[in-house]
Amino acid sequence: MTKLSVNINKFATIRNARGGNTPNVVEAAINCQKFGADGITIHPRQDKRHITKKDMWDIKPIITTEYNIEGYPSSDFIEMVINV
Repeated sequence: MTKLSVNINKFATIRNARGGNTPNVVEAAINCQKFGADGITIHPRQDKRHITKKDMWDIKPIITTEYNIEGYPSSDFIEMVINV
């Protein structure tokens, strides 16, 4: 069976371009799960143009499905993912 994991990076990209917290990435993750997503995918980058490290931690407690964190497998990144 195919499962849907929603990548919420674009919510963060729009928020970062606007400044502030709209759209709210935590709210986006909550709604994606509420409307049937089987997982939430993020891709934190060093340049912070998408999801930030703070977002990654803010999203963690609300995940009720799979939490998929993608990125370049540097030792810092792997340590960060293990800690989350």
